[in-house]
Formats: sequence, C-alpha cells, structure tokens
Amino acid sequence: MPRLALYAGSFDPITNGHADLIRRSLSFVDQIVVAVATNVAKQPLFTTAERTAMIHAALEHDPRVEVREFDGLLVDFAKAAGIRMIIRGLRAVSDFEYEYQMALMNRHLAPELETVFMVPSLDTTYISSSLVREIAKFGGDVTGLVHADTAAALRKKFAR
Repeated sequence: MPRLALYAGSFDPITNGHADLIRRSLSFVDQIVVAVATNVAKQPLFTTAERTAMIHAALEHDPRVEVREFDGLLVDFAKAAGIRMIIRGLRAVSDFEYEYQMALMNRHLAPELETVFMVPSLDTTYISSSLVREIAKFGGDVTGLVHADTAAALRKKFAR
C-alpha cells in the first residue's frame, strides 16, 4: 500500500517554497496529492486550471505528484481519497497558531488523519504567494521566487 500525503492550498500562484516542500515530502511518502482549494472567501488571480498547470510545470510533471481541485472540508476530501496524512508548511511563528488550531479541528473531525508540519528551506522561508503577486503586479522581478512558467503567467496577467 503506497504512503500517501495531502498538501492543500490555494497556490495562487505556486511558489518555489511550495515546490520545495512538496519535493522534500516525497522523501518520506510515495505519492502526494496537491489539493488546489476553491476558496469562496478569496478572489484568486488565476483560475483553478491555470494553477493546476503551473503546479505540474513547477514540479516538472513528477508522476508521484497528483494535482486535484477541491472545495468543502479538507478532511472530507482526504477521507474520500483514502489519505491519512496532511502536510502543512510553517514559514514563521505567526503561522503556527492558525495551523495548530486547524490541525486540532481536523483531528476532531477525522481522528484518523495526522497533520505533519514542515518548515521551509532557509532560502524559501520569506516567499509567499501574496508577496509574489504584489511584486509581479508592480513589474518586479519574481525570478528565483517561482518557476519560469509561473513567472511568465504572472507577467502576462499583469501586462499593461
């Protein structure tokens, strides 16, 4: 039975920090499902299809990475997919309180699910999708923050 994990987020867009975390996760799981959230509270820059394509490109179409869209409760998605491990990234201490609360709520809703917290690589700690979007919006260089295909998609989206 393959060891599966779930890594969920809006990935609007996927950053090198996300990609690094996914790659490192594959050192202790056989396959990771990247779940692209449809968050009604957020107005995404990219469509789900665009985000999915950027994730595939950033991870060089690694066959161990499956990308799926989801809405609703993450625990329901995990159960339906037969996944028992959720991976969450913690960039800063400020992330911990929210992520800890979510992990406890997920455990309450689905006791069989475990949440594994991972810290980013030192060279990606400061990267966030919101900062990348803001830099790109004002014509800044996002090289080194995102995959080349994602950088091109951002330039196209913000072309004036």
